[in-house]
Amino acid sequence: MTRSMEKIVALCKRRGFIFQNSEIYGGQNGFWDYGPLGTELKRNVRDVWYHDMVSAHNELQQPAGAPSTFQMVGLESALIMHPQVWKCSGHYDLFHDMMVDCHACKGRFRQDHIPNTPCPQKPSKMVGEHTGCQLTEPREFNLMMKTILGALGTEEDAAFLRPETAQGIFVNFKNVCDSTRVKLPFGICQVGKSFRNEITPRNFTFRSREFEQMEIEFFCHPSQSREWYTYWRDRRYNWYLNLGIAKDRIILRDHHQDELAHYSVGTADIEYAFPFLSEGEFGELEGVAHRGDFDLRSHTEGKLTKNAAGELEVEKNADGTPKHRGSGKDLTYFDDQTRERFLPHVIEPSAGADRGTLAFICEAYHEDQQPDEKGEMQERILMKFHPRLAPVKAAVFPLIKKEGMPEKAAEIFGELKVAGLNCQYDQQGAIGRRYRRQDEIGTPFCITVDGDTAKDNCVTVRDRDSLQQDRVPVSRIVDEIVSRLKA
Repeated sequence: MTRSMEKIVALCKRRGFIFQNSEIYGGQNGFWDYGPLGTELKRNVRDVWYHDMVSAHNELQQPAGAPSTFQMVGLESALIMHPQVWKCSGHYDLFHDMMVDCHACKGRFRQDHIPNTPCPQKPSKMVGEHTGCQLTEPREFNLMMKTILGALGTEEDAAFLRPETAQGIFVNFKNVCDSTRVKLPFGICQVGKSFRNEITPRNFTFRSREFEQMEIEFFCHPSQSREWYTYWRDRRYNWYLNLGIAKDRIILRDHHQDELAHYSVGTADIEYAFPFLSEGEFGELEGVAHRGDFDLRSHTEGKLTKNAAGELEVEKNADGTPKHRGSGKDLTYFDDQTRERFLPHVIEPSAGADRGTLAFICEAYHEDQQPDEKGEMQERILMKFHPRLAPVKAAVFPLIKKEGMPEKAAEIFGELKVAGLNCQYDQQGAIGRRYRRQDEIGTPFCITVDGDTAKDNCVTVRDRDSLQQDRVPVSRIVDEIVSRLKA
């Protein structure tokens, strides 16, 4: 089956996964709204990530391949931070793309996207392909979104919506160490919104101006950082495989030296073959970066830059003063066992919740042929979400609307809801049509109360993928569904 992005986008709107932001007013480019099913799906992506990385992480047990035991804790920082944070981090000076305008079609484009960007006037051709486009010289465009704090609205009141969640973790490093019993190595995790004023947001939710990140900053001793970097890049890659991403559609790609960010010692991207890309192309899902001690040093000493020897040093003005001063606070870590004081190194697995959700949607989309009630073959669309991610875990049907079946179905539905499972109750239409409605939203299990239920006190459980149907006692139905969701 050739995956069609057009069909996937249409399904997302039709079934309430993702809507265009402000659609009744013509939409707003780069912003998206999640509908009822999309809200559940994205929440599940976040919850499964947090469960696997933080709350269910066993800090007393050494994971396979890890150098030692470690702890993971959570943090939630503000969307707006002190402007000096972004100056010391390098975002104020370096966080930009190169932008060009076209005098003919009045379009604005990111320079490195031009080869793959359709011309607004001639959509069959790419910008610059003899299309009549008259492009300006490239110029820098800072990606941070500016806002104003306070009532006066002067330039002194300017602030920025955060372009990443990472800096909120770095500036709280000392607070976490002082307020908890965490010992190196340990990770601080955060899930939250970030904002980037993308020049040309595109490809559905892949490149947006408002997006959600799931980030870990893992602090470790410098002598162990290479080993931890390998551990995290492998662990995060396998997380996607374990949740159903096909191995031939996901890669782990190490950055070339000329690709590395100014802070990075080494970076690997986890990339997915999204349907909007050409054959053989992959788009970034997550980056795992070895940041060294760049961030903690920057927030201590001031904005860092690499000198001619490739070493980090504080960037200076012409008069020798620091270009952007750090906090002056001591952000070193003291090991009370070895009596050693040092700046930890940092490994950063940074995942996009929106890109991850989009990848799981694209991976789940399937079409096949199944017989209807008359035995005629009909196209079936089904979303093969991993059960842990599926927005609806089970659907409950009375076969007909009489003979006590609706009452028994409602009773089972209530028990499943009490157990914390998001379920649907549906008694409208032929049973085959109800199955197909649930297949199209990715519900793994359908439970049908039929004419035999009153006799044997059992219900039929249908599996979305195998179509196998099993009789299960009503008394065990909640345990059965919970067990299947964990399988």
